[in-house]
Amino acid sequence: MTERVVLAYSGGLDTSVAIGWIAEETGAEVIAVAVDVGQGGEDLDVIRKRALACGAVEAEVADAKDEFAEEYCLPAIKANALYMDRYPLVSALSRPVIVKHLVAAARQHGAGTVAHGCTGKGNDQVRFEAGISSLAPDLTCIAPVRDYAMTRDRAIAFCEAKGLPIATTRKSPYSIDQNVFGRAVETGFLEDIWNAPIEDVYEYTSDPATPREADEVIITFEKGVPVAIDGEPVTVLQAVQRLNERAGAHGVGRIDMVEDRLVGIKSREVYEAPGAIALITAHQELESVTVERELARYKRQVEQRWGELVYDGLWFSPLKRALDGFIAEANEQVSGEIRMTLHGGRAVVTGRRSRQSLYDFNLATYDTGDTFDQSLSKGFIEIFGMSSKIAAKRDLRQ
Repeated sequence: MTERVVLAYSGGLDTSVAIGWIAEETGAEVIAVAVDVGQGGEDLDVIRKRALACGAVEAEVADAKDEFAEEYCLPAIKANALYMDRYPLVSALSRPVIVKHLVAAARQHGAGTVAHGCTGKGNDQVRFEAGISSLAPDLTCIAPVRDYAMTRDRAIAFCEAKGLPIATTRKSPYSIDQNVFGRAVETGFLEDIWNAPIEDVYEYTSDPATPREADEVIITFEKGVPVAIDGEPVTVLQAVQRLNERAGAHGVGRIDMVEDRLVGIKSREVYEAPGAIALITAHQELESVTVERELARYKRQVEQRWGELVYDGLWFSPLKRALDGFIAEANEQVSGEIRMTLHGGRAVVTGRRSRQSLYDFNLATYDTGDTFDQSLSKGFIEIFGMSSKIAAKRDLRQ
C-alpha cells in the first residue's frame, strides 16, 4: 500500500504546492484537510476542488466554527486568557482544533504522516507537532517549507511548471492568520517596530478615531458562558460574531505588541479581536462581583499559566487539562449581566448585576444603614500586622 500523508490545507499557494512537492519528495499520496474556524474567504467546496486539482487523492473539508467556539474559544473566555496580558490567543486557539481533525483524517485514511505549512521560526510548527504527538504519538510530522526548503520563489516556479490552478502574481505585503476569534497580521513594513500600523492592516475593526455614536450592550453569562446579548439568546459562536460586528465597529480589540515567541525570538504582531476582548472584559468584571477573594487571587495566577501553555502549543498536556478543571470550578458562580459601552476603541463596563453577587450594599455603603462593625477593625489590624511589626523592631535594634 502506498504511504499516505495528511496535509493541513488552507487553499493558498504554499499548501497547494505542498501537495505535489510532498508527493515528489516522499512518493506518498496526499490527503488534504481544510478546517473552517471562521476564517472567511473562499467557499470550502472551492478549496476542496482546488486540492484535488493540485494532485490530492482525497480532500476533506470540515465546518468547525461551532466546535471551535464552544470547545476552544469558550475556555479562553473563562480563563480570561491574555498572553503577556494583552493577546487573546487568536491563532494559538485554532491550532488544536485543526490538529484534532488532522489526526482523525490520518486514522480514517491510514496515513502515517501529517504535514503542515509552517516555517521553522514560528510558534505554529510547535503547536501542530506537539498537538499531533499528544493525540497520536505514532504519527510523524513533516513541514515542506521548513524541512525541504520550499521557499516562496521555488513554490511559484513549481506551481508554474506543473500548471497548478493557483494565482502567483499577487502577494500581500503581510502574513495574515484569522478566524472567528480574531485576526493576526505580521511581516512587511510591520517588522520595523518603529513603524505605526496603517488602516489597511485592519479588517475586523473600524478606525476608533472616527466620530460615531456609542453602542451600549448587555451580555448575560451563566457559569462563565455568554448566553445572551441584549436579552436575546445566543450560542458562543453567535456571541463572538455579534460582538465582532458591534465592538469592531468602534475599533475595540486592536493590539499592537512585541511578543515573546516560544522559539526565543521577539516578534512584532498586530491583532484585532473585538469580540474576544469585549467578552473577556465583561467576563473579568462579572468575576470581580461573583468570585470570592482568595479564589480570584489564585485564579489570576492560573490564568497566566493557562495562557502560556496554550500559546506554547500544549493544549493537550496534562497540566492544561488539570487547570481546565480548576477554571471550570471557579466559573460555577459566574452568572449575571454586564452592561458595556463600546466607543472609541474601548469596551467600558458601566453596570453589573448578579444573583450570585458577593457585593453587599449594606456592608459597602458609608451612608446611614451601614452594617459594617468598624470597631472590629482595630484588633484585626493589630493581629494582621503583628509579624511585620515584630520584624521591624528587630531590624531597628541592628
